[in-house]
Amino acid sequence: MEKILDLISREVEEAFEVNGYDRKFGRVSLSNRPDLCEYQCNGAMAAAKEYKCAPFLISDKVADSLKDNTMFSAVDSVKPGFLNLRLDNEYLAVFLRQMSADAGRLGCEKSKEPKKIMIDYGGPNVAKPLHVGHLRSAIIGESVKRIGRFMGHTMIGDVHLGDWGLQMGLIITELKVRKPELVYFQDDYEGEYPKDAPFTISELEDIYPTASAKSKEDEAYKEAAMQATYELQHGRKGYQALLSHILNVSVSDLKRNYENLNVSFELWKGESDAQPYIPDMVQKMKDDGFAHLSEGALVVDVKEDSDTKEIPPCMILKSDGASLYNTTDLATLVWRMQDYRPDEIIYVVDKRQELYFTQVFRCARKTGLVGPETELKFLGFGTMNGKDGKPFKTREGGVMRLEYLVNEINEEMYKKIADNHTVEEEEGRKTARMVALSAIKYGDLSNQAAKDYIFDVERFTSFEGNTGPYILYTIVRIKSILKKYQAEKTLPESAQILAAHSDSEKALMLEISKFNGMMESAFVDTAPHKVCAYIYDLANAFNHFYHETKILAEPDAIVQAGYICLLELTKQVLEICIEVLGFEAPEKM
Repeated sequence: MEKILDLISREVEEAFEVNGYDRKFGRVSLSNRPDLCEYQCNGAMAAAKEYKCAPFLISDKVADSLKDNTMFSAVDSVKPGFLNLRLDNEYLAVFLRQMSADAGRLGCEKSKEPKKIMIDYGGPNVAKPLHVGHLRSAIIGESVKRIGRFMGHTMIGDVHLGDWGLQMGLIITELKVRKPELVYFQDDYEGEYPKDAPFTISELEDIYPTASAKSKEDEAYKEAAMQATYELQHGRKGYQALLSHILNVSVSDLKRNYENLNVSFELWKGESDAQPYIPDMVQKMKDDGFAHLSEGALVVDVKEDSDTKEIPPCMILKSDGASLYNTTDLATLVWRMQDYRPDEIIYVVDKRQELYFTQVFRCARKTGLVGPETELKFLGFGTMNGKDGKPFKTREGGVMRLEYLVNEINEEMYKKIADNHTVEEEEGRKTARMVALSAIKYGDLSNQAAKDYIFDVERFTSFEGNTGPYILYTIVRIKSILKKYQAEKTLPESAQILAAHSDSEKALMLEISKFNGMMESAFVDTAPHKVCAYIYDLANAFNHFYHETKILAEPDAIVQAGYICLLELTKQVLEICIEVLGFEAPEKM
């Protein structure tokens, strides 16, 4: 189903053409003065320069050609040369009926050229609990994935675990101090290693910070950790068995926490999965003449003549031959291209890493790891800050565990629900979790990804204003009206959306009509905030219509049935939108 802006533009473009002007000047946009019109075309202003005449002479002719067009209720030429357009109410109603008939998609066409897109988001380190710093990558990445999938693309999310390097050596070293009797540390052990991990997630989360602190104070301890890392990376079986335990215990806990955020991944790959690809990759870079030594380190130059600022070389190996994050990310690209051949890879990471990813992307292109047919996209996000404008912390000044933040907001929502309604605790807590998740996700996603934002629990959990709970409250209100209608009447088979009876009803219908264009734009621009902005406008339009219209008290049964059809479509649009944002609405609040 074509977007309504495209349909309107086509009519205006043809009107330009029949009057002897290039149709390119007939492109229509949403009005920036909704008090004057619904759509506008400013093409006569640009056309006047090309055709060397006053712009209002062009807009007058075009307006005259459109005066009998049934798509419009009004077409006005306004000096110095603007075209102000209003849609015909019946035309708009027919458009919405077509949307309503397209169950599940509501007129939003899938891409004619579907892509295979991988998204690198999440990025937690194993053996460490998720903290608030992991929130944005998970929430934004999940929404981008869902939007892409709705638009018909194959979306593959990879958590990209931090499971390699010195942190693993630190854990092994501290575990050896605490439990030296374990078979994993016996050089002459030849049997099978135990299937059960010799530690719990709680113990593991204590081991790493303890080991990290010790390594900063005790040089011998740090040397032991570096040696353990070396032995792990060079195939010591006992240490690799420990790594498997660390991964199994950590991933189980990570999955539980991500599930609480309604975030999932198709792949649970880590840096360790890239290690087998490194030797051949490095050798090829040397053989092809891309990699060279610089102060003992192996680097690839990625500076380009057009650069206006310094872009340092991409380091492949340190002077001691050890790999780095760069090495791992490049080797990860090797297996992604080999196993999946994606058309696009999106990295959802902190925007402060932009220079780093510029180096990695350029190195991958220059050395042929990734061909020109595969797009590499950096989706950098800003910082989640507290009310003081600084990165979000606990009251004690530490980095808050994500689990604690989610629990805190769940409790806040439960108190609000329990204070306002008589509700069974189990049902109340289930509803509170759903509303709390909307508060967290909408609070984040309603901001443009690249911008820093203030995480204000009080504002985000409000049932009023531009918040997730307000959106859910609107959906629940619609559900309630539909249930009351269904309890008393049966919707006639002939029921359909009718031409608007009021300005507020038409305003709601106009908002609904923007749905497919908005979804396409949100995908193309990798911009979940556009979905948020849309559903906030849609919720406002519905609530304005609701307060002005006696829906259930409407005496005309046909008109009332039309209202019910319009409400059902509004609900479906809102539900699709919150689904791609990663949350859902309860039955009541």
